[in-house]
Parts: sequence; structure tokens; C-alpha cells
Amino acid sequence: MAASTLVKSGNGAEKRAKKEPKLLLGRFEVGKLLGAGTFAKVYVARNVRTDELVAIKALDKEKIVKWGLISQIKREIAILRRVRHPYIVQLFEVMATKTKIYFVMEYVCGGELFSRISKGRLREDAARRYFQQLVSAVAFCHARGVFHRDLKPENLLVDENGDLKVSDFGLSAVAEQSRGGDDLLHTFCGMPAYVAPEVLSRRGYDGAKVDIWSCGIILFVLTAGCLPFRYCNIVSLYRKIYKGDFRCP
Repeated sequence: MAASTLVKSGNGAEKRAKKEPKLLLGRFEVGKLLGAGTFAKVYVARNVRTDELVAIKALDKEKIVKWGLISQIKREIAILRRVRHPYIVQLFEVMATKTKIYFVMEYVCGGELFSRISKGRLREDAARRYFQQLVSAVAFCHARGVFHRDLKPENLLVDENGDLKVSDFGLSAVAEQSRGGDDLLHTFCGMPAYVAPEVLSRRGYDGAKVDIWSCGIILFVLTAGCLPFRYCNIVSLYRKIYKGDFRCP
């Protein structure tokens, strides 16, 4: 009888173990996948101690080392710790295992601003509000020597209160990164349709000014519902950006 009781209790413990969720780093119950890229995946997760929802960005260490991105990841962490602002996605903590690096970040439940403008232009009052919040966040970054360099609607999230949150500082730079003694940045980055002409020239550029250019493109998209520089191929796009060839609807 004792043996059978032991077997039964063992089965019960096994069933309970199956029901208990596997916790990441002992604290986070990982939920659905929010997005995926070449080097990272982002999940929504619940902190079982506080019941708070967070976003966890999981980066593959092997790929990071293979592609020589260690310094870039370190810079992104340092930048996120430097720019704490109501309209910027907050980094709570960074953790690591043998194979992964985890960014535990603020979870923004409203999705990308891009999904809102993909249906057409916004009302002027809504566009104004988003733009004011964007400029507030960008000005805060620039005051601390941080340049985003990849501003676009896909990197602007909206929270449950309808407020903007700037995200994805993976291509960001800091003022001390300039090379060549001219106080200019030289790395080509950013989405082509939002890139300033001086970035295309590859002669060096002011990080703050190219962010402001991208903000202008975003404002155009918010109010017009389309990009200012329409194109059929990348060459024609760059030509139009150089010439400032666009029309307001």
C-alpha cells in the first residue's frame, strides 16, 4: 500500500510540475512573440513577483560575436540607461546566460505608430500630439549627446494612454563616436526613405540634424498619409532626396 501511495504521489507531483510554467531566469513567464530580427527576438512576459508585463528582447550571443556586434550591444545598453524619458521605451535591466543576452524593457501594448498611419493620414490634432511627443524625446536625447539615426514610424510605439514611445536604439550613436576630427558621424544607417541627403553623400553628417530630417519625414507621413519622396527604385529615391523633389498633397 505504501508503494502504491508513493507512486500516486509521484504522479501528482509530475502533473503539478507540468502545469507550472517554466520561468525565464526564475522570474519571467514568457508569452507571445512580438517581433523577430536577425539577431534578436522580442517577447511579452510577466514578472511573477510583481505581476507586471514587460517586453524581453533576447539576443543570440553566438550571432553577436560572429558578426562583431559586441561593442554595438554595449553601446545600446549604455544609451538606454542614459535616456530615461516619458516618451522613450525604458530599459529595466540586462541579464545574460551562456547563450543569450536579455533586455528587460517596458512593455508598450498599443503597437507601432506605423499600423495607425497605414490606414491613411491622421487628423491634424492627433498628428500634432504625436509629433510634439517625438520632438520632446529627440530633444532630450540630443541634449545628452545621443543620436537615434533610425527614426521611422515602425520604431515609434503607442502605449495604452495613446502616448508615443521611441524604441529601437540599436543604430544609435553618441557624440564621442565622431571620427576624423570633424565632429561628424560617418556610418551609413537608417531606412532609405527617412535618410537625410548628407548621409547619402557619405562625407560625414551631424547626428542631430539627420534625426531632425527624419522627424520631418515622419510629420509629412502623419499628415499626408504617404511618403514625400515616392520612388520605383532606390536610385530614383536618392535622386529625389538630393533634389528635394516632392509635392504636398
